[in-house]
Amino acid sequence: METKNEELLVLEKQSSNPDLWENPEQAQALMRKIGALKSIIESWNKASTSCNDLGELYEMAKLENSEDLLQSIETDISELEKTISEMEFRKMLDGTDDACPALLTIHPGAGGTESQDWALMLFRMYMRFLEREKYDFKVIDLQDGDDAGLKGATIEINSEFAYGMLRSEIGVHRLVRISPFDSNARRHTSFTAVYVYPIHENLDFDLDMSEVRVDTFRASGAGGQHINKTDSAVRMTHLPTGIIASCQSERSQIQNRETAFKTLKTMVAAHYRQEEEAKRTDRMASKKKVEWGSQIRSYVLHPYQMIKDLRTSLETSDTEGVLDGDLKPFINAYLLSTSESATKN
Repeated sequence: METKNEELLVLEKQSSNPDLWENPEQAQALMRKIGALKSIIESWNKASTSCNDLGELYEMAKLENSEDLLQSIETDISELEKTISEMEFRKMLDGTDDACPALLTIHPGAGGTESQDWALMLFRMYMRFLEREKYDFKVIDLQDGDDAGLKGATIEINSEFAYGMLRSEIGVHRLVRISPFDSNARRHTSFTAVYVYPIHENLDFDLDMSEVRVDTFRASGAGGQHINKTDSAVRMTHLPTGIIASCQSERSQIQNRETAFKTLKTMVAAHYRQEEEAKRTDRMASKKKVEWGSQIRSYVLHPYQMIKDLRTSLETSDTEGVLDGDLKPFINAYLLSTSESATKN
């Protein structure tokens, strides 16, 4: 903690530099780091004080032989354990963008109705997770599938540490089940890709609109009768990268255009940052195809019930619970594995 306090003093001194905000993204990263450090220090001080107080109360309870006081202390210790567990979890959210809000997008792979239905299942899973965690979020795009499911969805999560929590979900999710769309009840394998992007306020990136194709279309999905009467939905395609952002959640085309622009800007900026990072580390900067060999998690519903994360080897037979939003064990295991890898390196 002494080291953290010293680091906080250095960072706060840097934040007082009048030239800091000439680079908004760097300034925001600095302020997030200061906020994260303050949160850790305050949590530590609070937990440390509580621990010392409980130690003194315990000695008092022993001297007085007070069962009531001992029971009260046990309750307080349980609360302290929860606090420390949360501190351990937050300690792992120390990446550059981890404190940021996030955009989560869902794209079905090849396979038509099967993959589109799997995309809808994942969409519901993330919605339930966000509701469980009491996150501030909204669906800004929801494209219905041809016969069932989804062609794509985008969720904006405006809560602190949303990116840090959800970066574990980036990759391809594989489903094995008996198809409800196959009259012969055969087993099918489907793939859906999930991407998560950090949202930066005052993003220092210029999106050249001459490289963007803008299309309007009639909104679909849950949105009420009003938005379905006009071509109010907006789709923007960044031609150099092929990245697409859509919005149909707002009532007017102007509002949808603003949201789609903000979303596309976030996605394209993240894409170029990843390319630059890949060049620096001599890795290929390309997205994996939505197919075999690039999955992060496997969901098997037949012939047995099993969900397994292929990066951490964590598995569970509670498929119903996970698909209902119980993702915390997988998120924790992923963060722990990446935290340990970073420590080793």
